[in-house]
Amino acid sequence: MKKTDKKTEKAAKTTNIPYMMNRELSWLKFNERVLNEAGNPEVPLAERLTFAAIYQSNLDEFYGVRVGTLMDQMESSEVVRENKTNMTSEEQVKAILKVTRELDRKKAVIYEQLMGELEPKGVRLINFNKLSAEEGRLLEAYFDNEIAPYLSANIVSKQQPFPFLKNKDIYAAALLVTKGGKSRTAIIPCSNNVFKRLIDIPTRKGTFMLSEELILHFLPKLFKNYEVKEKSLIRVTRNADIDTETVYDEDMEYRKAMENLIKQRKRMNPVRMELSRELNKKMISSLCRDIHVDKEHVFLSEVPLDMSFVSAIQSYLRNTGQEDIFYQRRTPRMTQQLDDKEPLIPQIMEKDVLLSYPFESIRPFIKLLYEAAKDETVVSVKMTLYRLADKSQVVDALVEAAENGKEVVVLVELRARFDEESNIEYSRRLEEAGCRVIYGLNGYKVHSKLCLISRKTEEGVSYITQVGTGNYNEKTSALYTDLSLITGNQDIGKESAEVFAALLRGETVEETRLLLVAPKCLQNRVLDMIEEEIAHVKNGEDGNIGIKINSLTDKVIIDKLVEASQAGVKIEMIVRGICCLIPGVKGYTENIKVVSIVGRYLEHSRIYRFGTKEREKVYIASADFMTRNTVRRVEVAAPVLDEKLKDYLGWMFETMMHDDEKGKCLTSKGIYVNRNLGDVKLDSQELFYAMAYSNAEKTEKEIKK
Repeated sequence: MKKTDKKTEKAAKTTNIPYMMNRELSWLKFNERVLNEAGNPEVPLAERLTFAAIYQSNLDEFYGVRVGTLMDQMESSEVVRENKTNMTSEEQVKAILKVTRELDRKKAVIYEQLMGELEPKGVRLINFNKLSAEEGRLLEAYFDNEIAPYLSANIVSKQQPFPFLKNKDIYAAALLVTKGGKSRTAIIPCSNNVFKRLIDIPTRKGTFMLSEELILHFLPKLFKNYEVKEKSLIRVTRNADIDTETVYDEDMEYRKAMENLIKQRKRMNPVRMELSRELNKKMISSLCRDIHVDKEHVFLSEVPLDMSFVSAIQSYLRNTGQEDIFYQRRTPRMTQQLDDKEPLIPQIMEKDVLLSYPFESIRPFIKLLYEAAKDETVVSVKMTLYRLADKSQVVDALVEAAENGKEVVVLVELRARFDEESNIEYSRRLEEAGCRVIYGLNGYKVHSKLCLISRKTEEGVSYITQVGTGNYNEKTSALYTDLSLITGNQDIGKESAEVFAALLRGETVEETRLLLVAPKCLQNRVLDMIEEEIAHVKNGEDGNIGIKINSLTDKVIIDKLVEASQAGVKIEMIVRGICCLIPGVKGYTENIKVVSIVGRYLEHSRIYRFGTKEREKVYIASADFMTRNTVRRVEVAAPVLDEKLKDYLGWMFETMMHDDEKGKCLTSKGIYVNRNLGDVKLDSQELFYAMAYSNAEKTEKEIKK
């Protein structure tokens, strides 16, 4: 027996853990909760379309990244097993494919429901066979004049090899037969920016057809010397898991190496192929061979292969005045903590400020950056940037600071997945403006959200530090729930300066007192604080832990949480997505409660709470409890020291724990269930927005007085 086989046998005996869930299957449960919102009658009809589209784009990314990774592992000579349920990569892929087919059937039912409910609202998406003869002639003329001239049909032969299919583009595939009886495969690209995706039926207001369906119908017109035997729309998802660690090549400029890797991603192997029509086994086999995808990874979809058209339908519904089928319009409010009409720096030096997005606006932070760019006492601005908005005001402010003679140091993480190209362009612009740009560390992505403004005052150096849970992105700050702490605490400022000094040296921070800084000073500190709660319980006192994160996969932390539960520590967790820990398992996790919130806004904030009220430590953080965050990235968690802000975060946390409108409870069977905790359902996000509006109105009235 091979040595690796012995290791595998040993692992199989020691990792059958009753309170663990597989990471990938847990993620699929999260995406099912997104899909459920598309089918939830309590959600406004037009918004349910958004959830259906998000479900599909989520799944695309999951296949590109996670399934791609697992398939790469399957190519290894050594059997790779994950450390929660001991499943091999192959077993995980098989399980994923099975669950995906089940979810596809659910998606088809929900989509049909949605389309049926849209008809009375004046919107209908139809196929060609539902048109009248006159409408057919009008669409044929439209096809001939507006679409056909821009199509490039390929007939596969020795002279014309099978074309490369772009990731997530839609193609029409057809089996052609010559008059002599020979078979040929034809491929026609349908994704094109020249013609519209959603085509109006001129004789029926509010009735549309997708351009790819029109192309598929008139496909015989493109091959007049052939008989079309089979045809379908197809779409491939390619592996997107590029190895960014290979970018560290001493002989190649870093940014150029990243550009090469991005090009490589676009041509990686497919991990999934979707069909819109049933095809015979022979043609499917032929397509699988030419595209290089396994038959097990072929899916027949009863809904459009790309749901991005829903935004056009929503625009039509808004233009026809049907606001009642959308969410009530909400816009971020100004915080009560700051006077926006006065300089912000003196106010922040007096008290800490905590912004809660999207309920409160990101504008005060943007204003602070512009103020720092002009303030004569400011000597430097340092930031870590991971994802940015288009036309970023953050970048504009940093450019202005540099042009005003400030030292501006920006760490731009070029390895932020799917934002690499955008970040490359921003790094160029920042450099051209005179900013010092660095690109992260060898082996560690920099995922922290950290900004340090340094001032020279009569008393000496003075710091303002901002630590956030989300990106410096004005667009997502109105869509994601995040927290942003802005503080004039000098001890936090000094430690933040040490973080930047280490980054500039290409190193990681070895030791901290106030901040938790991964990869070396976060996981261990979290474990210590869990251990402290265990010690309090053993001394006959209460022990409490509250954690709000997006994902929980770090087995070291999970094992410690289980130990705390067994000791009697009360643990409450709000975990939006992946949760590899199963709560309520007798003898293991009986004292752990897990809630997941999937609502109008993407839950993205991270809060760590340790201890009872009188001794509680509270942090906001950029890090989830995933191994990639806790020991493989540079992450920062900051303590919230102001008692009022701690109380506010505690209130937010308890409110979310009691959310029984959008919050689902994870049971000991590993399934998410609805809850009824009161006579009136509580939607935490709506409550937070209502409070933000109420506070803003009070402030406005006080100003008028």
